[in-house]
Amino acid sequence: MHARSLAAVAAVVMAAGAHAQVVKVDAGIPAYQRGQAVSGNLNSVGSDTMNNLLTYWAEGFAKSHPTVKVQIEGKGSSTAPTALLAGTAQLGPMSREMKDSEMESIEAKLGYPPIRISAAIDVLAVYVHKDNPIASLSLPEVDAIFSKSRKGGFPNEITLWGQLGLKGELAKKPMSLYGRNSASGTYGFFKDHALFKGDYKDTVKEQPGSAAVLNGVANDRAGIGYSGIGYVTSEVRAVPLAKKVGAQAAAPTFGNALSGKYPLGRALYVYVAKKPNEPLPPLVREFLKFILSPQGQEIVVKDGYGPLPASAIVKQLKALE
Repeated sequence: MHARSLAAVAAVVMAAGAHAQVVKVDAGIPAYQRGQAVSGNLNSVGSDTMNNLLTYWAEGFAKSHPTVKVQIEGKGSSTAPTALLAGTAQLGPMSREMKDSEMESIEAKLGYPPIRISAAIDVLAVYVHKDNPIASLSLPEVDAIFSKSRKGGFPNEITLWGQLGLKGELAKKPMSLYGRNSASGTYGFFKDHALFKGDYKDTVKEQPGSAAVLNGVANDRAGIGYSGIGYVTSEVRAVPLAKKVGAQAAAPTFGNALSGKYPLGRALYVYVAKKPNEPLPPLVREFLKFILSPQGQEIVVKDGYGPLPASAIVKQLKALE
C-alpha cells in the first residue's frame, strides 16, 4: 500500500539537495473556485506531523471564508479515527494510512467507511547532530540502531557510533535514541518500514511531537532520531539512506522518494466521514477544495513538504463531489 500510494502521486516533484529542495506546484492544478459562502466551526483531530500544515491551511482558507473557525488538535494519527468515530471532528489528518481495524470500527458505527484524501508528500528522515560526520546508513543498520528485534537482518546490535566507523571522541559514545510515541503515525510508519515491523528498543526516548525529536538531537551530539523532513533545522542533519547494506544511499528528497531511490517516502492524508452518494457538508467540502488548490499546495511547499501532481488532485476533487 505504501509503494502504491506514492506511485499514485509521483510525477512533478523535483529536488536538488537534502535541505534545499526546489519544488514547484503543478501548473495544471485547477484554481480554487469558491463555492457557497460557509461559516461555523471546523474541527481537526489527528497527526502531529500535520499540525503546521493544518494551521497554515486554516489561515489561507480564512481569507476567502473569514467567519470560519478551524480548531486543530494534533496529538498523533491514532487519535483521528477515534475523533471521526465519535463525531468530535470533521477532519482526521493522518501521516499513515488508516488501519483496517480502524476503518471497520468507523463503518460499523456509521454504516460506511471514511474516505481518504491525499494532501501532500512527506519524506521521513533519520537525523543526527549537525557535527556528526556519518555519511550514510542502510535500513538494516537503522533497524539495528532502533530495534531490539533486528528483523532487517543486520548481524549485531548497534549501540556505539564507533561501530559505524566513526573515529575520535564520538566513536566510544553510546547512541542516544529519539523517537515518537505510539499514538504517532510517524512511529507506526517508521516501525513498519525502517524496523521491518520489529519492536523498538526500550531505550528510545519517546517524544510528544516531531519538533521535540529534532530538539533532542540538536542538543545531543550522540543523538539520532527520526521525523518528517518538514521539521528539519540547521542544528541537525538528515542522513542519506540505502535500502540494503552496501547499496547506494540516497538523500531524503521528494524526487528520490517518488523515484524509489529513497526508501522512506510517504503520503500525508486527511480522512473524512462521507456518506456514499451524498455530498460532503459544504464547510468540509470547501476546506478540502482549498487544500487541493494551487494555493493549498503552495502552502504544502512552504511548509517543507511535496505537492501533489494535477492528475492526483483532479481525481480527488471528483471524490469530493
